[in-house]
Amino acid sequence: MKQPKPLDGFENVYDFLDQVRLRPGMWVPGNSLAHLDSMLLGYRVAMAVHDAEEDFPFWAPGGDTPFSTWLNERNGRASALRWSTQIEREAESTDTPAIELFFTLLDQFRAEHQQPAR
Repeated sequence: MKQPKPLDGFENVYDFLDQVRLRPGMWVPGNSLAHLDSMLLGYRVAMAVHDAEEDFPFWAPGGDTPFSTWLNERNGRASALRWSTQIEREAESTDTPAIELFFTLLDQFRAEHQQPAR
């Protein structure tokens, strides 16, 4: 089982999300994917400010993101909704906690895009 890491031990966004998975209640108020989406946007802004380069599939200026495109393909339809809203709606319709569904989908996305899973 993975152990929590200090902030300075995070190597990339996937490392961060692995830590969120360990303790979602600590990181994401109410386990809201809208809050997680906002945090990831802040992560991306910090990358730009610090001129950091890494694979980041959750936000792109002015366009679809790899994660959103993958989610739309998985669902068999295009959607103008953010990935967080799409997943929250799917979770509600299946009576699944949204944060749990997000991590299930993230694992699938990572497996298909050759990103090491937790």
